[in-house]
Amino acid sequence: MPNILVAGKIHPAGLDILHNAPGFNVQLVHEVSVASYAPFIAEADALLIRTQPLTAKEIFAGKNLRMVSRHGVGYDSVDVAALTERNIPLTIVGNVNSLSVAEHTLSLLLALAKRICYFDSSIREGEWNRRNSFSAVEVAGRTLFILGFGRIGREVARLAKSFRMKVIAYDPFLPDNSFVESGVTRVADINEGLQQADAVTIHLPLSGDKAVIDADELALMKRHAILINTARGGIVDEEALATALQNDALGGVGLDVLQQEPPTLNTALLAQRDKLILSPHSAGLTEEAAMRMSISAATNIVNFFTGQLDTDLVVNKQVLALNDLMSQLP
Repeated sequence: MPNILVAGKIHPAGLDILHNAPGFNVQLVHEVSVASYAPFIAEADALLIRTQPLTAKEIFAGKNLRMVSRHGVGYDSVDVAALTERNIPLTIVGNVNSLSVAEHTLSLLLALAKRICYFDSSIREGEWNRRNSFSAVEVAGRTLFILGFGRIGREVARLAKSFRMKVIAYDPFLPDNSFVESGVTRVADINEGLQQADAVTIHLPLSGDKAVIDADELALMKRHAILINTARGGIVDEEALATALQNDALGGVGLDVLQQEPPTLNTALLAQRDKLILSPHSAGLTEEAAMRMSISAATNIVNFFTGQLDTDLVVNKQVLALNDLMSQLP
């Protein structure tokens, strides 16, 4: 009877799938932290994990661990190499939160373009006449540069075009027809796109330790340009970003992700208020997306133990081939 450890509160729809599957023991740890789930990892046959780290220490402590299901699509907080070393597959959810993240991206873009937070605070501070600054802008006719043209990037493009924005995009891993079908102009070089853009939105995975957007890239952007990051913290150099905002070198910044989450409150970046909007890594956490994520993450676990796992949702597919080979040995 497999023991399923759910590390962090998830939507009840996912828990229902696990509880209703015959032959499973389910243990839920509500808090999203390593310290909360680590004491129970040794007895777990499967782990459903949210955004907290899963390091080699926890992986090798899970002596019975046979699979890990990520409650989301990103997995930079998971030591995939350690899982692969133990022949443990890591699964992610399918296309369940693209719309939620795309809507959040457009919400940040529009809020910054229309100076929503700035005008809200002006009323509360008794500064009604800030309306005469004429600092809000229209997005129609302006150029949006999308870095990363996967599911979320394509959904952002669809929404942005409904606001009559000109959309250009960068993604070196996709064929040309992916851009043509979306009516989007392909950009081969990031720097070229940054120079053209009135707004930039990032939908790339975190790769290594080097930021994709640092001081050099920020210097290429137009002075009025808006920058949005709903992908991963660390993709944008936060110190360079704070300096750019201090120097009034950008029109606005919207961040759903930060390098440290939750952040230290006295950083130079968080001291910026006029043109910075923050949200707590919540772009994909709508009611609808949370339900779809929990269902997908739970279904991956059930399908693994019933031999029906969708291999397209497995990150380290090489372990599947090895496990198949071992199962055929006498």
